[in-house]
Amino acid sequence: SDVLTTQPLFLPQDAAVPAKQQAELEGLLQKANRSGYPIRVAVVATSTDLGSVTELWRQPQTYARFLGQELSLVYHGPLLVAMPDGFGFEGFKPPLADEHAAVAGLSPTSGGPRLGAATVQAVQRLAKRAGHSLHVTAASQSTSGPTSSKTAPLIALALGALIIAVAWAASLRAR
Repeated sequence: SDVLTTQPLFLPQDAAVPAKQQAELEGLLQKANRSGYPIRVAVVATSTDLGSVTELWRQPQTYARFLGQELSLVYHGPLLVAMPDGFGFEGFKPPLADEHAAVAGLSPTSGGPRLGAATVQAVQRLAKRAGHSLHVTAASQSTSGPTSSKTAPLIALALGALIIAVAWAASLRAR
């Protein structure tokens, strides 16, 4: 829940989702948000991804309700939880059966590429159900991806180091 308060995607490293699928998923979520369909997605590949509520492992719908309650102070839109056992939904307009029908036939069954591919398809189908057609394109992959989310901290670190160096040089000059 800590990640999803500020970002649309929780995708742990241990999920073993290939970088290409990570980029596709991040790009789809950006497109969805820009098109007026903000959705948050939690990919839960192992019980350790659940933090302190490991008893909700293999219960995607129950975990989706729990996570939706945790996020309720900062986020009120649709939330998709993807686990190897299937999908959980929270924050969608009733009836919930429509969400289950939208992802029918998708079987994440395990972590890695299957879980990644099923999650990408689930986001596309849910968005389509809400009237937003989202397609994976090379442009969405290049505008978002693992490198773009890792660049900001590096820039902040470099700027901080520069400020310290300037302040240090100014203090030496003042002496």
